[in-house]
Amino acid sequence: MELLQININEIEASLMPSLAIKLMIDLIAVVLLVRFIYLKNYRRTDLFLTFFSFNIIVFFISYLLNRVEMSTGAAFGLFAIFSMLRYRTEGISARDMTYLFLCIAIGLISAVSAGSYFMLILITGFIVVVTFLMESGLMLTNRSFIQINFDRADLVHPDKRAELKTELERRTGLSINHIEIGEIDYLKDCAVIKIYYDQQ
Repeated sequence: MELLQININEIEASLMPSLAIKLMIDLIAVVLLVRFIYLKNYRRTDLFLTFFSFNIIVFFISYLLNRVEMSTGAAFGLFAIFSMLRYRTEGISARDMTYLFLCIAIGLISAVSAGSYFMLILITGFIVVVTFLMESGLMLTNRSFIQINFDRADLVHPDKRAELKTELERRTGLSINHIEIGEIDYLKDCAVIKIYYDQQ
């Protein structure tokens, strides 16, 4: 019994450094992703708790289950469950869901990674760097959009797209490169329009 207790203590002592290092790599990656990429581009702090909470919960659940030899299929099943969670009280945009997905993925990868710490740093770093490049506009133009209620339904016609674009640019002061027409209400003489433009 004493021998078993000693072995358990030795195993726990050997696992603690691994847990601490993996958790540190995970948190550094998520801080870079959320604090220095998401916040810089979107100026929102209300989802910080969501991003960090999901990341930490997934990390610890995956790490603990991985101690009992969780299969790869079970790990991806857990990942799928967390990634499909949605809030019913408030809609989450595709952009925010993407960042939530990335936070969950980083937590899962950090917890179940069986490779070296260098490989883990390389993988999480690659995710962060690619996200930064996509958001910075260095790889693709950083395009944004706004949705407006336009009060001239007469311009919402395929033959008047040039005139519609000119009117929208005059009103918004934006250099518009794409327009999407949503709902049209001819009784109120208005339409819902999405305007896509490149961020300066």
